[in-house]
Amino acid sequence: MADSRTHSQPPAGGTPTVLVIGGGASGNAVTILLRRAGIAVDLIEARPDWNATTGSGITLQGNALRVLRELGVWEQVKASGYAFGSLGVTTPDGSVLFVAEDIRTGGEDLPATLGMQRPQLQQILIDAVRACGADVRLGTTAESLEQDADGVSVRFSDGSESRYDLVIGADGLNSATRAAVGITDKPEPTGMAIWRIAAPRPESVTRTDLAYGGPAYIAGYCPTSENTIYAYVVEGCRDRDRIDPATYADEMRRLAQSYGGVWPEITEHITDPKKVNYTWFDHLLVEGSWHRGRIVLVGDAVHCCPPTLAQGAAMSLEDALVLAELLTGGRAWGDELFQAYHDRRIPRVRTVVAASMQIGQWQLDGVRDADMAGLVGRTMNLLKERP
Repeated sequence: MADSRTHSQPPAGGTPTVLVIGGGASGNAVTILLRRAGIAVDLIEARPDWNATTGSGITLQGNALRVLRELGVWEQVKASGYAFGSLGVTTPDGSVLFVAEDIRTGGEDLPATLGMQRPQLQQILIDAVRACGADVRLGTTAESLEQDADGVSVRFSDGSESRYDLVIGADGLNSATRAAVGITDKPEPTGMAIWRIAAPRPESVTRTDLAYGGPAYIAGYCPTSENTIYAYVVEGCRDRDRIDPATYADEMRRLAQSYGGVWPEITEHITDPKKVNYTWFDHLLVEGSWHRGRIVLVGDAVHCCPPTLAQGAAMSLEDALVLAELLTGGRAWGDELFQAYHDRRIPRVRTVVAASMQIGQWQLDGVRDADMAGLVGRTMNLLKERP
């Protein structure tokens, strides 16, 4: 399937055609940007609901907001979310140890951090994809990808077939596209797992606070609107098959009830197991090229990390921005361009993945004198630079 020959740009005067596989943050973003440049884009998403109702909350740092502004959705994001500029660290009983000002990685004209409900962000991006004129098919997957020097022939799960100048695999952590092109890297668990829930916002919660220690590694929350937060508790991995989903609320509440401050108010709302999400932390970094011929990967399909720096979505959005910039910059669509994309992204992504993993490992190892503030500061200052 892979073709290592150098490929040329689509014929002069013709409209390039692109298939985007996956309608998450990176897939939606690259679709919007390519359509803006007049490129014909088909987007397929395996889930019939386009992930529009999945997830509790998301923390977006300034460099993610910078990309969302480029997409033209910043005003909607700002209206839907909750912006703040500091991070508190507390003891398990809720006593505040210190408050640090967040670094504005997106520039001084954007908030340092914004929390929002994940379904709200997804819906804003969905609306932008619909408005940009892309052809969207839900509940659809790519069953086969056959490429030659000029493009990729795709057979879909509904039995139809189409041909494209380029295929972008944005199908997430367990990417079928990644496997189909022969990239054998797979995500691996870090040893940590997280319980998450959306809840009403206590009036005093105006930033993220993190409590280290107690029965879990971390207990934290992030405001996601004037009325909502998402709360989370991080512990060591347990066998998911041995945890009955009907007990999810009981399990999260058991951990959360040991924390003070506003946690008793939050814990009152941990009652419905269907509203609690339990997920292992995984990590992945594909060090080699992120393309094979005219199939190129973005986002979680090539990298992911634990959310200890809240940079997962930001890295995926930046991938989309950089790839779209290169594809619309007049250069030939071939190995040189796709390698340039990888070369621009890999140092930055590697730094974020390594820092995120280090923070988690310090917690797993019980290291009490780790220079966490220094590592976070160095990493965030690096991210102030445009990708």
